[in-house]
Amino acid sequence: MALSRLGAVMAVLGEVVRSGARTPAVRLILLRSVQGLAGGGQPSESVVRIPRALQLRLARQSTRRGREAPVVLTRPGKLLLRSRRPQLSQPRCVTLGRWERPCLVSAGWKHRRAYGDYFQLERSQDQAPALQPPPAAGGNGSFQALGLGPALVSALQALSITQPTAVQRRAIPTLLRGRNALCAAETGSGKTLAYLLPLFQKLLSRPSLGPAWPPAPRSLVVLPSRELAEQVRTVASSLGSPLGLSVREIGGGRGMASVKNQLHSNPNADLLVATPGALCKALRKRMVKLDRLCWLVLDEADTLLDLTFLDLVEEVLMQAPIAHSPKEVADQWDIKAQLVIVGATFPEGLGQLLSKVTDLGCFTTLTSQSLHYLLPHIQQKFICIKGIDKVAELLQLIKDQGPSSGAVLIFCNNANTVNWLGYILDDHKIKHLRLQGQMPAAMRAGIFNTFQKGQSDVLVCTDLASRGLDTSRVELVVNYDFPSTLPDYLHRVGRVGRVGSKVPGTVVSFVTHRWDVDLVRKIETAARRRTSLPGMKSVIKEPLPKTDLTQTDEQ
Repeated sequence: MALSRLGAVMAVLGEVVRSGARTPAVRLILLRSVQGLAGGGQPSESVVRIPRALQLRLARQSTRRGREAPVVLTRPGKLLLRSRRPQLSQPRCVTLGRWERPCLVSAGWKHRRAYGDYFQLERSQDQAPALQPPPAAGGNGSFQALGLGPALVSALQALSITQPTAVQRRAIPTLLRGRNALCAAETGSGKTLAYLLPLFQKLLSRPSLGPAWPPAPRSLVVLPSRELAEQVRTVASSLGSPLGLSVREIGGGRGMASVKNQLHSNPNADLLVATPGALCKALRKRMVKLDRLCWLVLDEADTLLDLTFLDLVEEVLMQAPIAHSPKEVADQWDIKAQLVIVGATFPEGLGQLLSKVTDLGCFTTLTSQSLHYLLPHIQQKFICIKGIDKVAELLQLIKDQGPSSGAVLIFCNNANTVNWLGYILDDHKIKHLRLQGQMPAAMRAGIFNTFQKGQSDVLVCTDLASRGLDTSRVELVVNYDFPSTLPDYLHRVGRVGRVGSKVPGTVVSFVTHRWDVDLVRKIETAARRRTSLPGMKSVIKEPLPKTDLTQTDEQ
């Protein structure tokens, strides 16, 4: 017995010597086993529990010393982030501290050996944040409680809309009080009705001033694309027709004769929905005037205020009588327009533009709690892949989707890739549609409506389709080309899991280039720390200096 116990002791001591590359905790457990054997008992079964932070620190120390890092087993339970390498997965119960350095799956993705690696952000909730019920003590669980009239509530019920979303509960009461507002909320949260409902309430409370020439609409909504303008006009018409409110739309690419016919068909339109280009041409040719505006909305502000539309939007703002306070909005003799800026993300320099036409101090900022956060109800997968393998991976994703599943939206970064990828899908007999900005207006007209009606389940597009369009039937978004900015990524992800969608949806992103990896690292870090994406703006800053305001007034 003594010899057998001595042999066991020598065997365990040998294991201690051989464990030089292991952590101190492992050596401590083995030494306790030696003590148990030397005392005449069996190997000790005591467990030394090491805090998670200490485990990670010991692993980093071993890596810096050139030793092999120990395998850290994933904690049991549901995962927040699932990796191909289990030791890099993160459970939901773990939240990294602000100063804690995360172990990123994408840390080594700039090396060619990383091809084939992937990770995905799991769904942490089944329902979109916008559909979360209001607090029990809030009292804003219905449209009536928000201050909307019975006629407007009945029109909503006819459209099967009975409960407001989170952004609507927050925005409608403030807008009804006549405040200029910056409304920032995540994509797919119901922002369109958040400004249309108080707009219609105000039009119903104010009688029309009679015919005017040129036509002078009482309210104006400016949007960056024809597809989005058509969508908002459809929603506004379905809501306004039972109330006796008329809605008109003008968009570019159809010729000024079409714009003139639209304006002259009903010169007393209550709401005009327009794109910046067509609206500015109509203003210059005196086909329309804005002196009777009592409501002005700039929707999808981050796109409207980029270099493409900035000068046009500024021209519209200069010709509109913008109110500076709720008192001016309420004055029915000297009509001033209430200004509402809407979007999921906002560009730099927004304050400089708005300070030319109004006082920034009168603006109210309305933001949602999940603004600029990764949507928790959408599964998001990132695949490090070679460029030549993307087509095969895409075809497999479409095949796995199946004909009975929802629609697929494929994003590319430029029109040439859209056309080239369309030829590939044609060769594989996959029925699809294409949508990109270089198409003639006659080709673009009706493409998105055809996709919405379900006549085709695959749409290959640029970021033209990532802003504001209702894609409630889409279940899969594929970023064939990874977006160039974090706001673009948020907008693309927002095409699934929208208010009205039957399923939360999934997003798959192909990560190919080194500059793509930089953005993926920021996304992964924000996901692990449960923070918002960096660099996003949701407030108005940087008003113009007083000297610039004086020079502008003199001109």
